[in-house]
Amino acid sequence: MAMSDEERYAWIRLTLEPGIGPVTARHLLVAFGLPQDIFGASPAALMKVVPQKLALQLAGPVNPQIHALIERTFEWLGRAGHHIVTLADEHYPARLLDTADPPSLLYVDGDPQVLAGPAIAMVGARSATVGGTDNAFAFARHLAEAGWTIVSGLAQGIDAAAHEGALASGVMPATIAVMGTGINRVYPAINKDLAMRIREQGALVSELPLDTAAVAHQFPRRNRIVAGLSLGVLVVEAAQRSGSLTTARLAGENGREVFAIPGSIHSPLSRGCHALIRQGAKLVETAQDIVEELSRSGAVPKSGAGSDSGSQSAQQEPAVQKQGRPVAARGSARSDLAPAVPDMATDSVNPVHEHVLQKIGFDPVSMDMLVLRLQITVSELAGLLAELEMTGKIVRLPDGRYLQRANPLQ
Repeated sequence: MAMSDEERYAWIRLTLEPGIGPVTARHLLVAFGLPQDIFGASPAALMKVVPQKLALQLAGPVNPQIHALIERTFEWLGRAGHHIVTLADEHYPARLLDTADPPSLLYVDGDPQVLAGPAIAMVGARSATVGGTDNAFAFARHLAEAGWTIVSGLAQGIDAAAHEGALASGVMPATIAVMGTGINRVYPAINKDLAMRIREQGALVSELPLDTAAVAHQFPRRNRIVAGLSLGVLVVEAAQRSGSLTTARLAGENGREVFAIPGSIHSPLSRGCHALIRQGAKLVETAQDIVEELSRSGAVPKSGAGSDSGSQSAQQEPAVQKQGRPVAARGSARSDLAPAVPDMATDSVNPVHEHVLQKIGFDPVSMDMLVLRLQITVSELAGLLAELEMTGKIVRLPDGRYLQRANPLQ
């Protein structure tokens, strides 16, 4: 049954009242029923559940600023594809109810039914290596082809690559972006085009009120929703102290599978994944490893989603695409490629060398691959590699590939 405007108003107000978080909201809902019953209760009745100051606040008239924000939210809801999903809604994702503090209300831009489908979260470093984003893109594409919706956080690096890979599969629905801002504010702004494509091929989701700006403490709370919506979490790249590890921990606490891709022992962005594997996360090398593990636990992908050929490609395609991903599929994420090599710097920290080292990453790489990543000529690259080799920052391997040294010579 459709929610009345009075009910919708009360649900939104409940999430906007200062001092009312998801846990307190649930206690009030258990005690009184629906939000309009909470606001209609006497201060004495409310004081049995919350402190006196909060009871008087809830029993009193709505704050004018809160009322104004609710009115703006109603305007937002009047546009196509905009929804709110409450704890009492049939479309509220059941898996979120298994978490310690499920959001009382979710803002959804896209199809709210997407939230209930079989999903896998993919998370990792914002400052990801090229190899890491290649892995994220490839895994997400093949998992989406196999019928799984990819959940991530719309951040730069691994998150963006995972969303892009899922979108490149062409399936519907492909991906869900859980935002750490109000749903009408895309952060980072560079991912605005990506967000618009996600809403067309999945959904944008936030528990935060409209116009909420990006603040650091909101992102760990976003991560609990990423973990809660998913049957498993794949960590692609992560430093030892990373928000991605928080997502993995929350997933484990909720009884979800945790997967991690191993990396170079020289890379700081592999240490988080290696720590997870030591703690019991499942080491994966292909998307099919994840599909098989989840199928053993009884999880199945979307009915009819992903053809047999799509599933086969997920099994046969290597985790890292050796020749890179299609340019058109990446959109704004292609900004990691420099258009040209700038002039040589005279400072002790050479930005040209640092740029080349970033593109080399921490795994052996051929000159052909570096030419593609840097978009420069072979002769230009050869000169730069010679300079880096002379400074001891890279070493040429017997097979002709280059490796960045973990402790470069000074």
